[in-house]
Amino acid sequence: MELDWKRLFEEMHPGFFERENIRAIDPDSIHSEMILPLKSTVPMPPVPVRDSVRYAYWDGDPDLLYRAVEKVVPAWVPIYRESSDRVLCGTENGEILCFCMVEDMGTHMGLRIAGPGCVGTVPEARRQGVGLRMVQLATEILRIENRDLSYIHYTGVAPWYAKLGYRTVLRWKRDGIL
Repeated sequence: MELDWKRLFEEMHPGFFERENIRAIDPDSIHSEMILPLKSTVPMPPVPVRDSVRYAYWDGDPDLLYRAVEKVVPAWVPIYRESSDRVLCGTENGEILCFCMVEDMGTHMGLRIAGPGCVGTVPEARRQGVGLRMVQLATEILRIENRDLSYIHYTGVAPWYAKLGYRTVLRWKRDGIL
């Protein structure tokens, strides 16, 4: 799938580089935009995790979710407070290990686009595969919902998402697309 990725980005995120929080990013920091076509028949590689980890949309105490988010990126807590209806979590023994929003990004350039957003794994659960498995499940949800494209917006960990088959289509710094 080849599109004009710059045009898609600008349509999805108008005025992005003028936003105060983007202007405040370290000028040398490089971020990526990534995609995974969901109509592909290529299966994602398996991501093994322990059997005791459960994945589901969060319907528990919101404060437990906000505390987990705060451990990862405190600035995301207000985002989760505003948009907590489709939050996928990995849990074990009642504790949240990882979380992400399953976001509808709308229809752009004729494509139904959605993706996992504000993805995080609490520090004590990192490097165990639980977060990657959660993103894999979120991507499968989007495939079942008949979306065309799963889109990862504003990430600094492109190699991590690439393990599932996502590919970088744009890179940018705070001053614009590279």
